[in-house]
Amino acid sequence: MFGASVSGGDGVGIGLRVAGEPGAPAIVFVHGWAQAAHVWRHQFADHQLAAGRKLVAMDLRGHGRSDAPESGYDDPNVWAEDLAAVLQRAGAPVIVVGWSYGGLVIADYLRRYGDQGLAGLVFVGAITEIGKNRPGGTIGPAMSGALPDALSEDTASAGTAVARLCSDMTVEPLSGDRVQELMGTTLTVRPAVRAALFRRDVDNSDVLSRVSIPTLVLHGAQDTVVDPTSGEYTAGKISGAELRCMPDVGHLPFIERTDEFNSVLRQFAEQHLPISRTG
Repeated sequence: MFGASVSGGDGVGIGLRVAGEPGAPAIVFVHGWAQAAHVWRHQFADHQLAAGRKLVAMDLRGHGRSDAPESGYDDPNVWAEDLAAVLQRAGAPVIVVGWSYGGLVIADYLRRYGDQGLAGLVFVGAITEIGKNRPGGTIGPAMSGALPDALSEDTASAGTAVARLCSDMTVEPLSGDRVQELMGTTLTVRPAVRAALFRRDVDNSDVLSRVSIPTLVLHGAQDTVVDPTSGEYTAGKISGAELRCMPDVGHLPFIERTDEFNSVLRQFAEQHLPISRTG
């Protein structure tokens, strides 16, 4: 696995993690609010998933190793351009996997560029809209309980709220090390950036209704960060979308049930993303 970068919207540097076979069909992973590309490390470690494919995970602008400009976080066109740059780097065909806020970034891309050249979409515990009374962006009690303190510049307030949020992301408790890793990643994102991502009001019902490629919506049945009804809404808007609710799983299915998640993703990729074969 190696690091790379591309130039996204407004010339902002977007950090990448890349693994697998150069030139092979790609799976691109888009993480959620105040996290980073390394959250997908269990997927990058799956040799079966990477066999004959390239895996690419981006750091959203303002996150991880990406640049953190002062503005642009409320502009759907900028998010679309960021993802477009990553997809161009990955090459077609490609499946895009979006977790949490990453689902909204995918929707931003679809509004600007459509789904041409994409082999499939996977929404994981994702929102596809944002704003008051947007059914595709309904959050759960863990997220609503963390706001607004999780956006605060006050260290104590933000730290307490983020610690509670990260602990509540799963049904079965994560190890203290893992919770603190999630916390640390969140708190490395500047408070102004964490807040800016919420200052949007986007209805994507028309965007979702135009999706014409294979789509899988995967949601933890006990997700208290993004309410499962958000996933149901997304699946209902996209013609032919498959909805899978994972019982006894919260907001981190790719960590809570790594083997099951990876198996489902491999099956989806095997159906819709041809692999390169050598030898």
